[in-house]
Amino acid sequence: MKLRVLVVDDEAPQRQLVGGFLQKQGYSVTTAASAEDAQTASAGRFFEIGVLDMKMPGKSGLELLAELRKTNPDIQAVFVTAFGTLETAVKAMKIGAFDFLTKPVDLDHLLAILKKAGEKHLLLAENRYLRERLEEEYRDSAIVAESPAMKEVFSTVTRVAQSDATVLVRGESGTGKELVARALHRAGPRHKKNFIPINCAALPETLLEAELFGAERGAYTGAVTRRIGRFELADGGTLFLDEVGDMPLSIQAKLLRVLESKSFERLGGSETIEADVRIVAATHQDLQKKIVAGAFRSDLFYRLNVIQVVLPPLRERPEDILPLVEKSINRQNKKLNKSISGITSPAKDALLSYPWPGNVRELLNLVERACVLSRRDVLDVEDFPVPAGRETGPTAAVPLTDTNTPLKTVERNHILRVLQAHDWQLQQTADILGIHRNTLRQKMKDYSISRAG
Repeated sequence: MKLRVLVVDDEAPQRQLVGGFLQKQGYSVTTAASAEDAQTASAGRFFEIGVLDMKMPGKSGLELLAELRKTNPDIQAVFVTAFGTLETAVKAMKIGAFDFLTKPVDLDHLLAILKKAGEKHLLLAENRYLRERLEEEYRDSAIVAESPAMKEVFSTVTRVAQSDATVLVRGESGTGKELVARALHRAGPRHKKNFIPINCAALPETLLEAELFGAERGAYTGAVTRRIGRFELADGGTLFLDEVGDMPLSIQAKLLRVLESKSFERLGGSETIEADVRIVAATHQDLQKKIVAGAFRSDLFYRLNVIQVVLPPLRERPEDILPLVEKSINRQNKKLNKSISGITSPAKDALLSYPWPGNVRELLNLVERACVLSRRDVLDVEDFPVPAGRETGPTAAVPLTDTNTPLKTVERNHILRVLQAHDWQLQQTADILGIHRNTLRQKMKDYSISRAG
């Protein structure tokens, strides 16, 4: 594509010399004798670069640049003047000029400058396009970036989305790690290909291996047909490894080999399969502590931790709470065909004072529940119950258990309420209760707790 250059100079010989030279060098050139003519020429047109005379009758080149940037903020300006002083150069640079030249213009020098100016314009335009796509992703998701911490996350995601670098997203359960992974995928060059997620904590070792790499028929008990793995499905796209800290060591070794060689074999097979996959991994755990404990490979950690994105817990980003509530209410209004206009001041105070152990997921679940059950147009404190036992919560779903209740009953009821409040997400519930996922499973078995009732 030819870069478009606007040459503005009130001196016809200079204007014709520069314009003709740049035209021969492959640029698409438009010339103007004044700032006013340049504004007319630029109406409805777009220029990557402007070569502007500093002093002209009427508006100056500085004033012209300010006008051009109202509709074309990324235009790169090279100022030219016969009255070159340090003061005028400083003025030009202060308003963002790319460079400053004095007459008579050295055309070879100008050509070198325009090459760099064109590269900068393309970079800025690409970054602006990427940012707009990311902002669209954020608008359409549950991600809100009003707080300084989340603005920093947004900035990091913007910078790395266009690369193929492996990203490790860290944060507590419910902070939105998968949303960030999806934003990275959709804003990057692989957005037309698949985004394939897998929860490494949700499957036993054999099934996890088969899910990742695929399996041939008969590779294990129950494998009656060939299984295509997530790596193959994600070819050309992104593979999201959620809760990678829970991956067994044996699978970690195989994953490391795939990251290094870009190839693998299906379980029970000998055919080498190549897959071009970007990896985004996520964990709520401290992987370096797991390395010390011998539960996670250091070489895999360094492979995954090329770029690290740390999501702060909701309690550390209170500026995002009310915007998240507003966004969630708007989505629920569309979904439920309701017209809830907002929440009361006491409800706002209660939500802001609550520590949100379940983070954004907990907040969105509570807002959804409130929108579904409330008959009001404005939600109030009592519309946001949390499980009993969290004294700092907005309100309590049920009264605290009396002193005559056996401890086992108290524990069973509390586990059940936390499970219900978090849509039966076992890992999240275990995190909130402060116990291991396997311990939670055992307690559910002991207390006959199941989603079916």
